[in-house]
Amino acid sequence: MAVTLQTLNYKQSLLVRKIHLNTELKIDFINDIEKINAGDWQHLNDSSCPFLSYEFFKALEKSQSVSTEQGWQAHHLVVTTENEVTAIMPMYLKSHSWGEYVFDWDWADAYKRNNIHYYPKLVATIPFTPVSSDKLLSSQVEIKALFQPLMDHCQRENINSWHILYSNEIKATLPKDVYQRNTVQFHWSNYGYKTFDDFLNTFTSRKRKNTRKERLSILDQGIKIRQLKNHEITEKDLDFFYLTYQLTYLKRGHQPHLSSSFFKQILLNMPDNILLVIASHNQEDIACALFFYDDTHLYGRYWGCTRHYNNLHFELCYYRGIEFCIQHNLKVFNPGTQGEHKIQRGFEPILTYSYHWIKHPAFKEAIKAFCQQEQKHMLMYQQQCQQLLPFKQVLKKHNE
Repeated sequence: MAVTLQTLNYKQSLLVRKIHLNTELKIDFINDIEKINAGDWQHLNDSSCPFLSYEFFKALEKSQSVSTEQGWQAHHLVVTTENEVTAIMPMYLKSHSWGEYVFDWDWADAYKRNNIHYYPKLVATIPFTPVSSDKLLSSQVEIKALFQPLMDHCQRENINSWHILYSNEIKATLPKDVYQRNTVQFHWSNYGYKTFDDFLNTFTSRKRKNTRKERLSILDQGIKIRQLKNHEITEKDLDFFYLTYQLTYLKRGHQPHLSSSFFKQILLNMPDNILLVIASHNQEDIACALFFYDDTHLYGRYWGCTRHYNNLHFELCYYRGIEFCIQHNLKVFNPGTQGEHKIQRGFEPILTYSYHWIKHPAFKEAIKAFCQQEQKHMLMYQQQCQQLLPFKQVLKKHNE
């Protein structure tokens, strides 16, 4: 009988050999982040990215934003070498494809049309967070060394596929049954700008005029904006943010992924990584945008409003973020997925990478062909987007 999310044996161990070290690795799958020692996680995590912190994943699980009931069953991979934890990869057993941003709905639909189960699937990702990073926390174990153990685990437990989403690019040759996919995001890069006008002066005259007109329209509408970092954010501010966050999802007919408890835990336990930008009109708060940041990057995550104002989304979500990066000498601003409107505001097309393995033999070749065609399309799309950037020709050539 096929495994269900409720009946999976979480603590099954696999013994494999890491060839280049000739060292025995013990691999466990853990169903609760609190069963993983926080000190081990922090020791292995050498990234400043806030989304890779133990506190972020713990808040997701403790707030029940990620849970079996929500279709996200924790299934974290932990590698132990000679009684020492040497690698951790946050993973989830999924019964749907929501909150991933690397879309495989067509794959699931093809399975369904053929009366074959596509779920459960095993996914290495940061839930609801399409940010590229090392998905394997380790300085000793290479992610490619885990491909075969993951295949073996899926075969043994009747899991239909595994997926590593928004990973750093794996430049080594992939096994024949592991497929790479690409998507395009739009990121802003800081080329040593001193002020926003310094950045804007790299635009062509027409694009520069359009951007200034958008920003002036905020003043013309009588909108005031305040920026709050970390401990400056009050409970009242956070409550208003969550109201607008809910409204954004409800307007699309969906329930929000993250609970109010999640954001409260984040503000309490990750107080040095949060920026909240709030807009008000006639002394009433009307919109806000929530960002995370680290030593080098700003990440735009959530936006919402109680009423519509012209260009307010651009001001809060993009221009204020760019100003923050310039003021704090941050190198990259990742405002989130999709959105071709970002191009004319100076956000450059960047390829992302994910890796996939499919168990069902009848679908392997079809999905491989799909991934290969998609890669060609994404490379072409990236090149087309580069031609639409607002920069003067000299800068555009320099950036490429």
